[in-house]
Amino acid sequence: MQTIELGRTGTQVSRLALGAMQMGNATSEADSIRILDRYREIGGSFLDTADCYEWWATRDSRGGESEELLGRWMRAGNRREQVFLATKGSALPHYSPDLWAADGTPDWELARRTFAGAGAKTLRDALDGSLRRLGTDHVDLYYIHVDDLGTPLEETLEALAGLVSAGKIRYLGWSNVRTWRLERIRGLCERNGWPLPVAVQQQHSYLRPKAGAESASIVGAEQLDYLREHADQTLVAYSPILKGVYASAAKRTGHWMMANYAGPDADARVAAVEEVAAEVGVTPNQLVLAWLMQQTAPRVLPLIGPRTIQQFEDAVPALDVKLTGEQLDRLDSAGA
Repeated sequence: MQTIELGRTGTQVSRLALGAMQMGNATSEADSIRILDRYREIGGSFLDTADCYEWWATRDSRGGESEELLGRWMRAGNRREQVFLATKGSALPHYSPDLWAADGTPDWELARRTFAGAGAKTLRDALDGSLRRLGTDHVDLYYIHVDDLGTPLEETLEALAGLVSAGKIRYLGWSNVRTWRLERIRGLCERNGWPLPVAVQQQHSYLRPKAGAESASIVGAEQLDYLREHADQTLVAYSPILKGVYASAAKRTGHWMMANYAGPDADARVAAVEEVAAEVGVTPNQLVLAWLMQQTAPRVLPLIGPRTIQQFEDAVPALDVKLTGEQLDRLDSAGA
């Protein structure tokens, strides 16, 4: 597997990152280990998790199942030094029995109102919990999982700087964040000598958000412009294939993931994906992953989160796809 520099740190990470959100819940431990082993077999090393994964899957859960599984896997094969390990804090909601309905369905509206946030003590405690579950004394990358507008950025950034100085974190990242906040973070870091986040993890794919779509989590044109001008921050793209909606028209119809994309522009870009994928001899999902990995302005690092072994294997051929300049131009120019 090829590598990509993280920001301007000099550190090389896998060109395709593996998300462990569903590991230990929707994905059984046995299948999770098979996926992790296979990822290492093909040269992958960039693993991504979070302290909140997956509180919503089980009533009264406080998350941490994914971190615990990764900890067991790393200890079993003495693998800690073989991986670049990322986790996140701030998005675990405060406990309430009302977080789950009678049928076990999570109440996301309540969860979003009660996220733990990015206060100094909250982050210190959250990171210590993550390190304990992961069985390590440091993480390579630590994200603010959900940007916290209620806590002064100075408090958050100073606390994170202290955790970097203490050796518990190598690099910082931010997720689900608007562009104006990234610029404010940059200014504060420069003025105070605090470490700048080197990774920005956002939802990003080949389809473009439709006009009027409002989400701090999805990369838009302004954020792409910002990241082009600031190559010291790498775009880590989660949900790069949008739950696999490129696979078929039937899957796209009515799929909740399409709510922010559906329209003439999306239709035109899906048609371009299907055309080029047929030329190259890959699936549309594989084509989109390959397109993302060949972006240079800004550079994009796709983060896949397979639920099954087959979903993981379906993504692997994208690593070998080489698109021509003409094909890239055609894909880039497609749209209504």
